Amino acid sequence: MRHSRIAGVGGFLPPRVVTNDELAQRLDTSDAWIRERTGIAQRHVADPSQGSSDLALEASRRALDAARVDAAAIDLIIVATSTPDYIFPSSACLLQAKLGVKNCPAFDLQAVCSGFVYGLATADQFVRSGQAKCALVVGAEVFSRIMDWNDRGTCVLFGDGAGAVVLVAGDRPGIHSSVLRADGTQAGMLSVPGNVSGGKIIGSPYLQMNGPQVFKFAVKVLDEVGREALAAADATIDDVDWLIPHQANVRIIDATARKLGIPAHKVIVTVDLHGNTSAASVPLALDVAVRDGRIQPGHRVLLEGVGGGFTWGAVYLTM
Repeated sequence: MRHSRIAGVGGFLPPRVVTNDELAQRLDTSDAWIRERTGIAQRHVADPSQGSSDLALEASRRALDAARVDAAAIDLIIVATSTPDYIFPSSACLLQAKLGVKNCPAFDLQAVCSGFVYGLATADQFVRSGQAKCALVVGAEVFSRIMDWNDRGTCVLFGDGAGAVVLVAGDRPGIHSSVLRADGTQAGMLSVPGNVSGGKIIGSPYLQMNGPQVFKFAVKVLDEVGREALAAADATIDDVDWLIPHQANVRIIDATARKLGIPAHKVIVTVDLHGNTSAASVPLALDVAVRDGRIQPGHRVLLEGVGGGFTWGAVYLTM
């Protein structure tokens, strides 16, 4: 039976760091206020010259190096992003060109903060069906471009970054199960309700969010979808070595772990270092935990994402 497994991971954060203290100099907020409510200490902001595909390129190179795979071997590229370089071409096609790869399918996937989980589940199906042997799955965002930097309720939460994995075909199971869900009736909770028409912005180009509603909804569905993914693999909570939830804020992460019954020492948390990087947050956290030695080959990991749409999903895998 054909399976897919993660052969390498990589992450990239742009050099510029914006601390809570820096934001407090021009907003009615403080480092203590932000840390207490979100667990975030800092976020990274891309240079105006950098697009999502540029961040994706750096993360992809690191993932390819970790997998010991040459870019020429890639036969599928999926970039999960809500902040593409352009309306079109896709950031995936731009990344393909920057990597020097030709002819393989390349496309963007838009599921906001669930994007990487959606992308990983999609690539897994390509590999399992024999349509791909070596897939590059990337989550890359420049959310700083859609922030109202005068709104302390949102701008303190988000940052820019990219994370990537190389997914290869193999005989031994890597990805055991995936479950994806969406409910478009909840779109108003978290959105950027604007677009460009005739060269003008119609609506608002900034992210807006109902924080309390998002919190309740996120914790509920992350618990449900995590259990669904485990059940689909005939696994239980006790089988999970590590939980990597979407790095939105520490309160959602902690509440989700408690609801699932997973102890804090099994939860990977990196939101303090980079804030909410949307589709990049799960692969960034995975990369950190692999590189610092916490996640080892053979460990069983539950990845979860939830984001605007509303979308949510989970992937259960063995590294």
